[in-house]
Amino acid sequence: MYRAFYKLSEKPFTLLPDPGFLYMSEKHRMAATLLEYGLMNQAGFTVISGDIGAGKTTLIRHLLDNMDRDHTVGLISNTHHSFGELLQWILLAFNLEHAGMTKVEMYQRFVDFIIDEYAHNRSTVLIVDEAQNMSAETLEELRMLSNVNADKDQALQVILVGQNELRDTLRRPDLVQFAQRISVDYHLQPLSEDETAHYIRHRLKVAGGRPDIFTDLACQAVHRYSNGVPRLINLLCDTALVYGYAEQKQYIDANLVTQVAKDKQKGGIFPMFEPAQDDDFPAEEPVESSHAVQDTSVSEPFAEAAEEPGYIVKDKHPLEHRRSTAEPSIPLTPETSNSEVQLDDAVTSKSDGELYWEQQLASETPPKKKLKSRRAEKKSLTAAFFKTLRRLWA
Repeated sequence: MYRAFYKLSEKPFTLLPDPGFLYMSEKHRMAATLLEYGLMNQAGFTVISGDIGAGKTTLIRHLLDNMDRDHTVGLISNTHHSFGELLQWILLAFNLEHAGMTKVEMYQRFVDFIIDEYAHNRSTVLIVDEAQNMSAETLEELRMLSNVNADKDQALQVILVGQNELRDTLRRPDLVQFAQRISVDYHLQPLSEDETAHYIRHRLKVAGGRPDIFTDLACQAVHRYSNGVPRLINLLCDTALVYGYAEQKQYIDANLVTQVAKDKQKGGIFPMFEPAQDDDFPAEEPVESSHAVQDTSVSEPFAEAAEEPGYIVKDKHPLEHRRSTAEPSIPLTPETSNSEVQLDDAVTSKSDGELYWEQQLASETPPKKKLKSRRAEKKSLTAAFFKTLRRLWA
């Protein structure tokens, strides 16, 4: 809807976890670095936690896009309590046959697969997204699977990604053994106010638009109502662009973001961190676009010259004029505007063409005569102007 109006090649604030839009804040850069460190140093268990919508899944997609062929990766993204046997989902993640197998047979099938990958100098990596839904019993079963690792190398590496509840589960006394095997863990915090502004402008730039569509105060408003959570930022900014398009606003200001937050607040679903009020932010001065197209028509040099008598405007016309040092140019004044430009006798002498048009005008009907008169006047002025220029350049 608003893409063409704001000159965007795609939607900048989609809710899908697109690694192409990943903004590497200080927090996200640290999380990505620790994920890579865990892979390179064969960490048995890596845990990344964070608030809902903090960008954890986008980080995982970024990691998957940048993995080398030395790792064989399986991804589990459904960990609901009723999702079934853990081993079934693990075999499915690695495209391994499991139909009709008992639990012992599935375990042996997975162990054989890990050993075979290790024999080919590949490490097996299991990534579990939304891991906060896993029970303590399921996590303990996952720990037992890691016992396949032996000697100095980790044949199986596990990355757990989940919300804050995952940390709470791992702190339970009956999961002490599991917690002691976690080599790398990091908790992803929401964005700061400055990071929120950079996040908004980064996504607009990636989408092919102007990074300054949202004013500074608008970015502050987005941070206030979203608390810096990337998913909520996307929701507010996407809706603000719809509102801006409806009102034909080239720039999104704080008042418009506040209006969006108020409407979301009325719905009662959007998790508002701060109640939106009309006077939350001061009124902003209208922002003039720096991308306006300048008029370079032929009449512009005359308008500029009228403001500064004695000068012929430079770089405002397809012809590059110069002011003559030997003879000043003819000033244009209100008295000499339109068809009353005063030129010398040599310039104003009538040509054969002008005499022809006068004869034609005398025989025309009144409507055509008026049109021809205007054309002749325009031709006369144009010819006089260029004769003066040739005389000045000589």
